[in-house]
Amino acid sequence: MAMDLTIHASFLPHDDPDAALAFYRDTLGFEVRGDVGYQGMRWITVGPVGQPGTNIVLHPPAADPGITEDERKTIAEMMAKGTYASIVLATRDVDAAFERVQAGDAEVVQEPTDQPYGVRDCAFRDPAGNMVRIQQLKP
Repeated sequence: MAMDLTIHASFLPHDDPDAALAFYRDTLGFEVRGDVGYQGMRWITVGPVGQPGTNIVLHPPAADPGITEDERKTIAEMMAKGTYASIVLATRDVDAAFERVQAGDAEVVQEPTDQPYGVRDCAFRDPAGNMVRIQQLKP
């Protein structure tokens, strides 16, 4: 028997909470569900309007006390290159989503493209360098 599971939260790092908030709230149109500060750091929970069970937690990447200083440096370097974290979103109109996100001054990685593997998508980097891909939903 299959378990009844859903994806409740995914985590993406941020290095500037205000810039992350502006991107996910103002550019993508997500609602803010939580904004918690602790010891000078912030965890911001956002999610798509009308989907209260789906959340993205924007977190300080080096908050885990088990991370070494060398690991912190590696994480910072990977974030700067945009190779540390990513998320794939979906929409019914990828071209309209692209125009909205591009108007918000996001770093464009790829304009809407029909991929050889059957998906139409586009890609941006959020303010922390995370890859944000947006795919066209199939009708």
